[in-house]
Amino acid sequence: MEEKIYSTKKLNNKKVVYVALILIIIYVMYAIFLLTNEQSKVFTIEKSKLYLEETNIGYVVRNEKVIKGENYKNGMEQIKTEGEKVSVNESVFRYYSQNENELKQKIAELDLQIQKAMQENENISTFLDVKTIENQIDQKVIELNKLTDNSKINEYKKEINELVYKKAKIVGENSAQGSFLKELINQRANLESSLNSGAEYVKTPMSGIVSYRVDGLEESLTVNNLDSLTEEYLNNLNLKTGKIVATSGECGKIIDNFSCYIVTTSSTEQAKTAQIGDKVKIRISTNAEIDAKITNIKQEDEEKYLLVLEINKGITELSNYRKINFDLIWLSYTGFKIPNQAIVEKDGLTYVVRKRAGYETKILVKIPQINDKEVKNEKYTIIRNYKSDELQDLGWSTKKINSYKGISLYDEIILNPDISKLE
Repeated sequence: MEEKIYSTKKLNNKKVVYVALILIIIYVMYAIFLLTNEQSKVFTIEKSKLYLEETNIGYVVRNEKVIKGENYKNGMEQIKTEGEKVSVNESVFRYYSQNENELKQKIAELDLQIQKAMQENENISTFLDVKTIENQIDQKVIELNKLTDNSKINEYKKEINELVYKKAKIVGENSAQGSFLKELINQRANLESSLNSGAEYVKTPMSGIVSYRVDGLEESLTVNNLDSLTEEYLNNLNLKTGKIVATSGECGKIIDNFSCYIVTTSSTEQAKTAQIGDKVKIRISTNAEIDAKITNIKQEDEEKYLLVLEINKGITELSNYRKINFDLIWLSYTGFKIPNQAIVEKDGLTYVVRKRAGYETKILVKIPQINDKEVKNEKYTIIRNYKSDELQDLGWSTKKINSYKGISLYDEIILNPDISKLE
């Protein structure tokens, strides 16, 4: 009997513990709800950047000129590197002469003979001029080992060969085997002359940046036909987005480095209300924001607009592409960013309600504008305090203006406020 009573008491104690745990859990959940609910009604003001943007596909249009010579089938050697700036009438690249490989082979063989002949005259290296040239050669070799650009490497190799040739001439004039060295040097000079006379040098007709990425659209996608471009025409080009234009082995081109254009289409509300001259920003693969200006607007259909954006930076990077993904940033503004549900409008004015030390105060605030549009998106709005002259334009008295207390960093404002209680 006692054992039964003990079991009953033990069971009742467990029930009490379970009930107590349930009550504690309910209390904690309710407390969390109250805390969360209270916090959700208040927003702390911080300075942040607000964006209103869209991701689009764009076609790159440049002021560019293809340059090509007559001997393009011989192959070419770059003189100026990709992206290098040039002035009018500078040599950009050259075409090889018809028997260039054979001539280069003979020159290389003569260089070996000349080098061997110089080594047999070690006493000549004591001459001051020779020592100076040898130091220059050593320095060029050190610099050459640090280079990665092929055209620069070829340029340094050429300079080293010229120094070796110059050294050989000095040795030839001061050695017992001078006549033999002079003969080798003369043979090399004749071959070098034949090599240079057979090469065709191509010069630039305009200043800009050099590119060897030629896609055949340089004559059809030009700054002169921006007004006539349509979405259908661009789609029919069948270009792959983000594809790097292949390097040509036959020609190059000069690109205007002051400006280029991105042609895109948009169906957003911002595109519908955009105007020529509006300033926007774009973001390309580098994540850097680049200033842009709308220069052309064409309505494609009831919903879609074709926009032409002019930019003045990032041109060298864009020279690699014809069709890109990019972000079109309609708004980019740093200031006091707050949720839209904290905004209250009355009689054409904008207010927020600040909570400080338990008191709530209605504060008049102003929404900045860019291109005559308020700085706001679907979730957030940028606000600022009124200036004295702006309050004066509203008809405020001097006394009222002096008593105006605007918002400050880290102020707490109420979400979905009821300003009727504060009138």
